[in-house]
Amino acid sequence: MPPGLIRIEEIAAYEGQEVTIRGWLYSRTDKGRLQFLRLRDGTGMVQAVVFKKDVPPDVFRAARSLTQESSLIVSGVVRADQRAPGIPGGYEIGVTDLQVVQRAEEYPIQLKEHGPDFLLDHRHLWIRSPRQWAILRVRATVIRAIRDWLDDHGFVNLDTPILTPAACEGTTTLFETDYFGEPAYLTQSGQLYNEATIAAFGRVYCFGPTFRAEKSKTRRHLTEFWMVEPEIAYCDLDELMEIEEQFVSYIVQRTLRERAAELKLLGRDTTPLERVVPPFPRISYDEALELLAQIREETEDEALRALLEIEWGDDFGSPHETELARRFDRPVFVYGYPTQAKAFYMEPWPGRPEVSKSVDLLAPEGYGEITGGSERISDLKLLEERLVEHNLPREAFEWYLDLRRYGSVPHSGFGLGVERTVAWICGIEHVRETIPFPRMLKRAYP
Repeated sequence: MPPGLIRIEEIAAYEGQEVTIRGWLYSRTDKGRLQFLRLRDGTGMVQAVVFKKDVPPDVFRAARSLTQESSLIVSGVVRADQRAPGIPGGYEIGVTDLQVVQRAEEYPIQLKEHGPDFLLDHRHLWIRSPRQWAILRVRATVIRAIRDWLDDHGFVNLDTPILTPAACEGTTTLFETDYFGEPAYLTQSGQLYNEATIAAFGRVYCFGPTFRAEKSKTRRHLTEFWMVEPEIAYCDLDELMEIEEQFVSYIVQRTLRERAAELKLLGRDTTPLERVVPPFPRISYDEALELLAQIREETEDEALRALLEIEWGDDFGSPHETELARRFDRPVFVYGYPTQAKAFYMEPWPGRPEVSKSVDLLAPEGYGEITGGSERISDLKLLEERLVEHNLPREAFEWYLDLRRYGSVPHSGFGLGVERTVAWICGIEHVRETIPFPRMLKRAYP
Protein backbone atom coordinates (compact mmCIF):
# COMPACT_ATOMS: atom_id res chain seq x y z
CA MET A 1 0.00 0.00 0.00
CA PRO A 2 1.46 3.43 -0.94
CA PRO A 3 2.59 5.52 2.05
CA GLY A 4 -0.04 8.00 3.17
CA LEU A 5 -2.88 6.16 1.41
CA ILE A 6 -6.16 6.76 3.26
CA ARG A 7 -9.90 6.41 2.72
CA ILE A 8 -11.96 9.58 2.50
CA GLU A 9 -14.11 8.54 5.46
CA GLU A 10 -10.95 8.76 7.62
CA ILE A 11 -9.91 12.24 6.47
CA ALA A 12 -10.70 14.07 9.73
CA ALA A 13 -7.86 12.19 11.45
CA TYR A 14 -5.27 13.51 8.98
CA GLU A 15 -5.60 17.30 9.20
CA GLY A 16 -2.28 18.94 8.32
CA GLN A 17 -0.82 15.72 6.90
CA GLU A 18 -0.02 14.71 3.35
CA VAL A 19 -2.23 11.89 2.15
CA THR A 20 -3.00 9.93 -0.99
CA ILE A 21 -6.48 9.03 -2.22
CA ARG A 22 -7.37 6.66 -5.06
CA GLY A 23 -10.77 7.23 -6.61
CA TRP A 24 -12.90 8.73 -9.34
CA LEU A 25 -13.83 12.25 -10.40
CA TYR A 26 -17.44 13.12 -9.68
CA SER A 27 -17.24 16.68 -10.99
CA ARG A 28 -14.77 19.44 -11.83
CA THR A 29 -15.14 23.22 -11.60
CA ASP A 30 -12.72 25.29 -13.69
CA LYS A 31 -11.77 28.62 -12.11
CA GLY A 32 -8.79 29.37 -14.32
CA ARG A 33 -5.74 28.96 -12.10
CA LEU A 34 -7.82 26.88 -9.67
CA GLN A 35 -9.36 23.51 -10.41
CA PHE A 36 -11.88 22.21 -7.88
CA LEU A 37 -12.16 18.43 -8.12
CA ARG A 38 -14.92 16.50 -6.35
CA LEU A 39 -13.29 13.16 -5.69
CA ARG A 40 -15.01 9.99 -4.46
CA ASP A 41 -13.45 6.69 -3.40
CA GLY A 42 -16.42 4.55 -2.29
CA THR A 43 -16.23 5.64 1.35
CA GLY A 44 -17.01 9.33 0.88
CA MET A 45 -16.44 12.41 -1.22
CA VAL A 46 -13.93 15.23 -0.77
CA GLN A 47 -12.95 18.42 -2.57
CA ALA A 48 -9.41 18.46 -3.93
CA VAL A 49 -8.08 21.89 -4.94
CA VAL A 50 -5.41 22.13 -7.66
CA PHE A 51 -3.69 25.56 -7.59
CA LYS A 52 -1.61 26.23 -10.70
CA LYS A 53 1.34 27.68 -8.78
CA ASP A 54 1.53 24.70 -6.39
CA VAL A 55 1.95 21.89 -8.93
CA PRO A 56 4.11 21.14 -11.98
CA PRO A 57 2.62 22.27 -15.35
CA ASP A 58 1.89 18.71 -16.47
CA VAL A 59 -0.09 18.03 -13.28
CA PHE A 60 -2.17 21.16 -13.75
CA ARG A 61 -2.83 20.28 -17.40
CA ALA A 62 -3.89 16.78 -16.38
CA ALA A 63 -6.28 18.19 -13.76
CA ARG A 64 -7.79 20.62 -16.24
CA SER A 65 -8.40 17.87 -18.80
CA LEU A 66 -10.19 15.46 -16.45
CA THR A 67 -13.61 14.19 -17.52
CA GLN A 68 -16.46 13.01 -15.30
CA GLU A 69 -15.76 9.57 -13.82
CA SER A 70 -12.08 9.55 -14.78
CA SER A 71 -10.08 7.39 -12.36
CA LEU A 72 -7.18 9.12 -10.62
CA ILE A 73 -4.78 9.11 -7.71
CA VAL A 74 -4.43 12.39 -5.80
CA SER A 75 -1.86 13.39 -3.20
CA GLY A 76 -1.96 16.51 -1.09
CA VAL A 77 -2.26 18.10 2.31
CA VAL A 78 -5.49 17.83 4.31
CA ARG A 79 -6.79 21.15 5.60
CA ALA A 80 -9.89 22.04 7.56
CA ASP A 81 -12.42 24.33 5.91
CA GLN A 82 -15.97 24.36 7.19
CA ARG A 83 -17.19 25.51 3.78
CA ALA A 84 -15.66 22.53 2.00
CA PRO A 85 -18.31 20.19 0.58
CA GLY A 86 -18.09 16.43 0.92
CA ILE A 87 -18.94 13.41 3.00
CA PRO A 88 -17.75 14.04 5.61
CA GLY A 89 -17.64 17.77 4.90
CA GLY A 90 -15.36 20.38 6.44
CA TYR A 91 -12.09 19.17 4.91
CA GLU A 92 -10.36 19.55 1.58
CA ILE A 93 -7.08 18.51 0.01
CA GLY A 94 -4.53 20.95 -1.34
CA VAL A 95 -3.20 18.91 -4.25
CA THR A 96 0.56 18.43 -4.68
CA ASP A 97 0.43 15.60 -7.21
CA LEU A 98 -2.11 13.92 -9.44
CA GLN A 99 -1.98 10.79 -11.59
CA VAL A 100 -4.64 9.96 -14.16
CA VAL A 101 -5.28 6.22 -14.21
CA GLN A 102 -7.87 6.38 -17.01
CA ARG A 103 -9.51 9.37 -18.64
CA ALA A 104 -13.17 8.41 -19.01
CA GLU A 105 -15.07 8.70 -22.25
CA GLU A 106 -18.07 11.03 -22.36
CA TYR A 107 -20.19 9.83 -19.47
CA PRO A 108 -23.82 9.01 -20.36
CA ILE A 109 -25.25 10.11 -17.00
CA GLN A 110 -24.74 13.84 -16.79
CA LEU A 111 -25.20 16.04 -13.74
CA LYS A 112 -28.82 16.76 -14.66
CA GLU A 113 -32.23 15.13 -14.44
CA HIS A 114 -32.77 11.85 -16.30
CA GLY A 115 -35.90 9.72 -16.57
CA PRO A 116 -36.20 6.52 -14.50
CA ASP A 117 -36.10 4.20 -17.52
CA PHE A 118 -32.88 5.77 -18.76
CA LEU A 119 -31.32 5.54 -15.31
CA LEU A 120 -32.41 1.92 -14.85
CA ASP A 121 -30.98 1.03 -18.26
CA HIS A 122 -27.71 2.48 -16.96
CA ARG A 123 -28.04 1.13 -13.43
CA HIS A 124 -24.47 -0.18 -13.58
CA LEU A 125 -23.37 3.46 -13.77
CA TRP A 126 -26.22 5.09 -11.83
CA ILE A 127 -25.09 3.43 -8.59
CA ARG A 128 -22.05 5.75 -8.65
CA SER A 129 -24.18 8.84 -8.04
CA PRO A 130 -24.18 10.30 -4.48
CA ARG A 131 -27.85 9.53 -3.85
CA GLN A 132 -27.62 5.90 -4.93
CA TRP A 133 -24.32 5.51 -3.08
CA ALA A 134 -25.96 6.79 0.11
CA ILE A 135 -28.98 4.47 -0.22
CA LEU A 136 -26.83 1.41 -0.79
CA ARG A 137 -24.55 2.32 2.13
CA VAL A 138 -27.67 2.43 4.30
CA ARG A 139 -28.68 -0.96 2.90
CA ALA A 140 -25.31 -2.46 3.87
CA THR A 141 -25.70 -1.14 7.42
CA VAL A 142 -29.27 -2.47 7.67
CA ILE A 143 -28.04 -5.92 6.61
CA ARG A 144 -25.18 -5.85 9.10
CA ALA A 145 -27.55 -4.74 11.88
CA ILE A 146 -29.96 -7.57 11.02
CA ARG A 147 -27.24 -10.19 11.29
CA ASP A 148 -25.66 -8.73 14.42
CA TRP A 149 -28.92 -8.56 16.38
CA LEU A 150 -29.95 -12.09 15.46
CA ASP A 151 -26.48 -13.55 16.03
CA ASP A 152 -26.30 -11.81 19.43
CA HIS A 153 -29.70 -13.13 20.51
CA GLY A 154 -29.17 -16.83 20.06
CA PHE A 155 -30.28 -17.25 16.44
CA VAL A 156 -28.35 -19.58 14.13
CA ASN A 157 -28.09 -18.64 10.45
CA LEU A 158 -29.01 -21.66 8.34
CA ASP A 159 -29.31 -21.40 4.57
CA THR A 160 -32.47 -22.64 2.89
CA PRO A 161 -32.96 -23.78 -0.73
CA ILE A 162 -33.46 -21.41 -3.63
CA LEU A 163 -35.07 -24.21 -5.67
CA THR A 164 -38.12 -25.73 -3.98
CA PRO A 165 -40.73 -28.36 -4.91
CA ALA A 166 -43.78 -26.40 -3.74
CA ALA A 167 -45.28 -23.04 -2.87
CA CYS A 168 -45.10 -21.38 0.50
CA GLU A 169 -47.10 -18.16 0.05
CA GLY A 170 -49.36 -18.98 -2.91
CA THR A 171 -49.19 -20.89 -6.16
CA THR A 172 -50.07 -17.89 -8.35
CA THR A 173 -46.79 -16.08 -7.67
CA LEU A 174 -44.31 -18.86 -8.42
CA PHE A 175 -41.48 -18.73 -10.94
CA GLU A 176 -41.34 -22.24 -12.40
CA THR A 177 -38.17 -23.81 -13.77
CA ASP A 178 -37.22 -27.19 -15.21
CA TYR A 179 -35.27 -29.32 -12.74
CA PHE A 180 -33.96 -32.25 -14.77
CA GLY A 181 -37.37 -32.92 -16.28
CA GLU A 182 -39.35 -32.14 -13.14
CA PRO A 183 -40.92 -28.79 -12.19
CA ALA A 184 -39.25 -26.79 -9.45
CA TYR A 185 -39.82 -23.24 -8.27
CA LEU A 186 -37.73 -20.28 -7.19
CA THR A 187 -38.29 -19.84 -3.49
CA GLN A 188 -40.92 -17.46 -2.15
CA SER A 189 -39.70 -17.99 1.41
CA GLY A 190 -37.37 -20.16 3.45
CA GLN A 191 -39.88 -20.37 6.29
CA LEU A 192 -40.96 -23.99 5.89
CA TYR A 193 -37.33 -25.13 6.04
CA ASN A 194 -36.75 -22.91 9.07
CA GLU A 195 -39.53 -24.84 10.78
CA ALA A 196 -37.47 -27.98 10.28
CA THR A 197 -34.23 -26.53 11.63
CA ILE A 198 -35.74 -25.09 14.85
CA ALA A 199 -36.14 -28.65 16.08
CA ALA A 200 -32.34 -28.92 15.93
CA PHE A 201 -31.31 -25.38 16.94
CA GLY A 202 -34.26 -23.68 18.72
CA ARG A 203 -33.80 -20.25 17.15
CA VAL A 204 -32.80 -19.93 13.50
CA TYR A 205 -32.92 -17.52 10.59
CA CYS A 206 -32.37 -17.67 6.86
CA PHE A 207 -31.35 -14.65 4.84
CA GLY A 208 -31.30 -14.50 1.09
CA PRO A 209 -33.09 -13.70 -2.16
CA THR A 210 -36.74 -14.59 -2.58
CA PHE A 211 -38.88 -14.45 -5.70
CA ARG A 212 -42.51 -13.49 -6.30
CA ALA A 213 -44.01 -13.58 -9.79
CA GLU A 214 -46.43 -10.79 -8.95
CA LYS A 215 -47.52 -8.66 -11.90
CA SER A 216 -47.29 -5.58 -9.77
CA LYS A 217 -46.00 -2.15 -10.72
CA THR A 218 -46.33 -0.51 -7.31
CA ARG A 219 -43.49 1.36 -5.65
CA ARG A 220 -43.34 -1.31 -2.92
CA HIS A 221 -42.75 -4.43 -5.00
CA LEU A 222 -39.85 -6.22 -6.69
CA THR A 223 -39.92 -9.68 -8.27
CA GLU A 224 -36.59 -10.52 -6.61
CA PHE A 225 -35.93 -9.18 -3.14
CA TRP A 226 -33.95 -10.04 -0.02
CA MET A 227 -35.71 -11.26 3.08
CA VAL A 228 -34.59 -12.29 6.54
CA GLU A 229 -36.81 -14.86 8.23
CA PRO A 230 -36.30 -15.69 11.92
CA GLU A 231 -38.13 -18.72 13.37
CA ILE A 232 -38.42 -19.55 17.08
CA ALA A 233 -39.44 -22.77 18.82
CA TYR A 234 -41.70 -22.51 21.89
CA CYS A 235 -42.77 -19.00 20.91
CA ASP A 236 -46.30 -17.59 20.91
CA LEU A 237 -47.68 -14.52 19.14
CA ASP A 238 -47.07 -12.12 22.06
CA GLU A 239 -43.43 -13.13 22.40
CA LEU A 240 -43.03 -12.87 18.63
CA MET A 241 -44.18 -9.24 18.69
CA GLU A 242 -41.75 -8.47 21.51
CA ILE A 243 -38.90 -9.94 19.45
CA GLU A 244 -39.95 -8.01 16.35
CA GLU A 245 -40.11 -4.62 18.07
CA GLN A 246 -36.69 -5.09 19.65
CA PHE A 247 -35.25 -6.24 16.32
CA VAL A 248 -36.71 -3.46 14.17
CA SER A 249 -35.84 -0.78 16.73
CA TYR A 250 -32.22 -1.93 16.80
CA ILE A 251 -31.96 -1.80 13.02
CA VAL A 252 -33.36 1.73 12.83
CA GLN A 253 -31.40 3.19 15.74
CA ARG A 254 -28.11 1.69 14.61
CA THR A 255 -28.61 3.03 11.10
CA LEU A 256 -29.34 6.48 12.52
CA ARG A 257 -26.04 6.37 14.42
CA GLU A 258 -23.84 4.96 11.69
CA ARG A 259 -25.33 6.53 8.56
CA ALA A 260 -26.21 10.06 9.69
CA ALA A 261 -24.18 11.61 6.85
CA GLU A 262 -25.86 9.47 4.21
CA LEU A 263 -29.35 10.20 5.54
CA LYS A 264 -28.51 13.90 5.57
CA LEU A 265 -27.39 13.69 1.93
CA LEU A 266 -30.74 12.08 1.11
CA GLY A 267 -32.58 14.93 2.86
CA ARG A 268 -34.19 12.46 5.26
CA ASP A 269 -36.07 13.99 8.20
CA THR A 270 -34.97 11.55 10.89
CA THR A 271 -37.40 12.77 13.56
CA PRO A 272 -39.97 9.99 12.85
CA LEU A 273 -37.18 7.39 12.95
CA GLU A 274 -35.94 8.59 16.32
CA ARG A 275 -39.33 7.56 17.76
CA VAL A 276 -38.91 3.95 16.61
CA VAL A 277 -38.36 2.47 20.07
CA PRO A 278 -40.35 -0.15 22.00
CA PRO A 279 -43.06 -0.67 22.87
CA PHE A 280 -44.97 -0.48 19.60
CA PRO A 281 -48.76 -0.06 19.72
CA ARG A 282 -50.83 -3.17 19.01
CA ILE A 283 -54.33 -3.32 17.54
CA SER A 284 -56.40 -6.23 16.32
CA TYR A 285 -57.65 -6.58 12.76
CA ASP A 286 -61.18 -5.95 14.08
CA GLU A 287 -60.03 -2.75 15.80
CA ALA A 288 -58.24 -1.71 12.63
CA LEU A 289 -61.48 -2.08 10.66
CA GLU A 290 -63.26 0.12 13.21
CA LEU A 291 -60.51 2.74 12.90
CA LEU A 292 -60.74 2.67 9.10
CA ALA A 293 -64.51 3.14 9.32
CA GLN A 294 -63.96 6.14 11.58
CA ILE A 295 -61.40 7.59 9.15
CA ARG A 296 -63.87 7.16 6.28
CA GLU A 297 -66.55 9.01 8.22
CA GLU A 298 -64.24 11.88 9.13
CA THR A 299 -62.64 12.48 5.74
CA GLU A 300 -64.12 14.83 3.17
CA ASP A 301 -61.97 13.32 0.43
CA GLU A 302 -64.34 11.21 -1.68
CA ALA A 303 -61.47 9.42 -3.45
CA LEU A 304 -59.91 8.41 -0.14
CA ARG A 305 -63.26 7.29 1.19
CA ALA A 306 -63.64 4.97 -1.79
CA LEU A 307 -60.11 3.61 -1.42
CA LEU A 308 -60.71 2.75 2.23
CA GLU A 309 -63.79 0.61 1.58
CA ILE A 310 -63.15 -2.87 2.95
CA GLU A 311 -65.13 -5.85 4.16
CA TRP A 312 -64.29 -8.17 7.00
CA GLY A 313 -62.13 -10.94 5.57
CA ASP A 314 -60.24 -8.78 3.09
CA ASP A 315 -56.54 -8.15 3.50
CA PHE A 316 -55.36 -4.57 3.72
CA GLY A 317 -54.04 -2.74 0.70
CA SER A 318 -51.63 0.16 0.59
CA PRO A 319 -54.26 2.89 1.32
CA HIS A 320 -55.53 1.00 4.39
CA GLU A 321 -52.03 0.46 5.79
CA THR A 322 -51.05 4.06 5.14
CA GLU A 323 -54.07 5.52 6.92
CA LEU A 324 -53.81 3.13 9.85
CA ALA A 325 -50.13 3.88 10.39
CA ARG A 326 -50.80 7.62 10.15
CA ARG A 327 -52.68 7.39 13.48
CA PHE A 328 -49.56 6.33 15.40
CA ASP A 329 -46.17 7.93 16.02
CA ARG A 330 -44.18 4.74 15.49
CA PRO A 331 -44.69 1.35 13.79
CA VAL A 332 -47.93 -0.38 14.76
CA PHE A 333 -48.72 -4.09 15.01
CA VAL A 334 -51.99 -5.30 13.50
CA TYR A 335 -52.73 -8.85 14.64
CA GLY A 336 -55.48 -11.42 14.21
CA TYR A 337 -56.09 -11.28 10.45
CA PRO A 338 -58.85 -13.38 8.90
CA THR A 339 -57.75 -16.93 8.18
CA GLN A 340 -58.97 -16.62 4.58
CA ALA A 341 -56.58 -13.71 3.92
CA LYS A 342 -53.46 -15.47 5.15
CA ALA A 343 -51.28 -18.48 4.35
CA PHE A 344 -52.26 -22.09 5.02
CA TYR A 345 -49.80 -22.71 7.85
CA MET A 346 -51.05 -20.09 10.35
CA GLU A 347 -52.45 -21.17 13.72
CA PRO A 348 -56.15 -20.31 14.23
CA TRP A 349 -57.21 -18.05 17.09
CA PRO A 350 -58.56 -20.00 20.09
CA GLY A 351 -62.36 -20.11 19.82
CA ARG A 352 -62.32 -18.17 16.52
CA PRO A 353 -61.16 -20.44 13.67
CA GLU A 354 -61.99 -17.71 11.16
CA VAL A 355 -59.13 -15.63 12.66
CA SER A 356 -55.44 -16.53 12.44
CA LYS A 357 -52.70 -15.86 14.98
CA SER A 358 -50.95 -13.60 12.50
CA VAL A 359 -49.39 -10.16 12.74
CA ASP A 360 -48.12 -7.47 10.39
CA LEU A 361 -45.94 -4.55 11.45
CA LEU A 362 -46.91 -1.37 9.61
CA ALA A 363 -44.34 1.38 9.23
CA PRO A 364 -45.35 5.04 9.44
CA GLU A 365 -45.13 7.59 6.60
CA GLY A 366 -46.89 5.39 4.06
CA TYR A 367 -44.34 2.57 3.84
CA GLY A 368 -46.76 -0.17 4.77
CA GLU A 369 -45.96 -3.68 5.96
CA ILE A 370 -42.35 -4.07 7.15
CA THR A 371 -42.71 -7.50 8.72
CA GLY A 372 -45.28 -10.24 8.46
CA GLY A 373 -45.44 -13.20 10.81
CA SER A 374 -47.53 -15.65 12.75
CA GLU A 375 -47.73 -18.60 15.04
CA ARG A 376 -47.56 -21.74 12.93
CA ILE A 377 -49.95 -24.66 13.05
CA SER A 378 -48.38 -27.35 15.25
CA ASP A 379 -51.20 -29.93 15.03
CA LEU A 380 -50.80 -32.58 12.31
CA LYS A 381 -54.51 -33.13 11.63
CA LEU A 382 -55.26 -29.43 11.25
CA LEU A 383 -52.30 -28.92 8.92
CA GLU A 384 -53.47 -31.84 6.75
CA GLU A 385 -56.90 -30.21 6.52
CA ARG A 386 -55.36 -26.90 5.49
CA LEU A 387 -53.40 -28.48 2.65
CA VAL A 388 -56.66 -29.87 1.29
CA GLU A 389 -58.49 -26.54 1.70
CA HIS A 390 -55.74 -24.72 -0.19
CA ASN A 391 -55.55 -27.40 -2.89
CA LEU A 392 -51.84 -28.01 -2.24
CA PRO A 393 -50.18 -31.31 -3.29
CA ARG A 394 -49.71 -33.45 -0.20
CA GLU A 395 -46.75 -35.32 -1.66
CA ALA A 396 -44.73 -32.10 -1.89
CA PHE A 397 -45.41 -31.37 1.79
CA GLU A 398 -44.96 -34.83 3.27
CA TRP A 399 -41.65 -33.79 4.85
CA TYR A 400 -43.36 -30.71 6.32
CA LEU A 401 -46.05 -32.90 7.86
CA ASP A 402 -43.29 -34.99 9.44
CA LEU A 403 -42.39 -31.99 11.57
CA ARG A 404 -45.79 -32.36 13.26
CA ARG A 405 -45.28 -36.09 13.81
CA TYR A 406 -41.94 -35.99 15.60
CA GLY A 407 -41.71 -33.54 18.48
CA SER A 408 -44.06 -30.79 17.31
CA VAL A 409 -44.12 -27.67 19.50
CA PRO A 410 -45.78 -24.26 19.35
CA HIS A 411 -43.56 -22.01 17.24
CA SER A 412 -43.61 -18.68 15.47
CA GLY A 413 -41.66 -16.61 12.96
CA PHE A 414 -41.71 -13.60 10.70
CA GLY A 415 -40.11 -12.19 7.59
CA LEU A 416 -38.63 -8.73 7.03
CA GLY A 417 -38.01 -7.42 3.52
CA VAL A 418 -34.72 -5.56 3.24
CA GLU A 419 -35.66 -3.31 0.35
CA ARG A 420 -38.88 -1.99 1.86
CA THR A 421 -37.12 -1.42 5.17
CA VAL A 422 -34.33 0.52 3.46
CA ALA A 423 -36.86 2.61 1.52
CA TRP A 424 -38.59 3.50 4.80
CA ILE A 425 -35.39 4.40 6.63
CA CYS A 426 -34.09 6.45 3.69
CA GLY A 427 -37.46 8.10 3.10
CA ILE A 428 -37.47 7.36 -0.64
CA GLU A 429 -40.37 6.76 -2.96
CA HIS A 430 -39.55 3.49 -4.73
CA VAL A 431 -37.88 0.23 -3.71
CA ARG A 432 -36.10 0.03 -7.09
CA GLU A 433 -33.38 2.29 -5.65
CA THR A 434 -32.77 0.12 -2.59
CA ILE A 435 -31.03 -2.82 -4.31
CA PRO A 436 -28.03 -2.59 -6.63
CA PHE A 437 -29.74 -4.23 -9.61
CA PRO A 438 -33.55 -4.29 -9.26
CA ARG A 439 -35.71 -6.95 -10.88
CA MET A 440 -39.20 -5.77 -11.68
CA LEU A 441 -42.03 -6.58 -14.04
CA LYS A 442 -40.50 -6.45 -17.55
CA ARG A 443 -37.07 -5.42 -16.25
CA ALA A 444 -34.20 -7.91 -15.93
CA TYR A 445 -31.42 -5.71 -17.46
CA PRO A 446 -28.66 -4.99 -16.69
